[in-house]
Amino acid sequence: MNSVIGQCPICNDTLHVTRLHCRNCDTSIEGHFSLGRLYQLSPEQLSFIETFIKCEGKINRVEQEMGMSYPAVRSRLTEVIEAMGYEVGPPESDLSPEARQSILDDISSGKLSAEEGLAILRGQG
Repeated sequence: MNSVIGQCPICNDTLHVTRLHCRNCDTSIEGHFSLGRLYQLSPEQLSFIETFIKCEGKINRVEQEMGMSYPAVRSRLTEVIEAMGYEVGPPESDLSPEARQSILDDISSGKLSAEEGLAILRGQG
């Protein structure tokens, strides 16, 4: 059995289901049905999402499974989020827990102001 595709192979527009059929009782239902957001993804994006789910959303496991770097996995995830019609939030800081703690210590000791520390933690400093 073939997989359902969500985009027209000719013009890339979204495909719509117009008929559903039960092979058991031979019932058919006609109308206009949505395939859902996952069918807006390319086969490569679906494969990535399957791996992401299999790895329980743990990026380090996705990196190992797919042989990709952290930035490549994040980029692919961002691409999928956008392809599904969602907005991507602001990027998270790449600071290690130790670096975060060092910044907080510098704020506590007065080496950094709260504003300077916050800017660094947000990746703006």
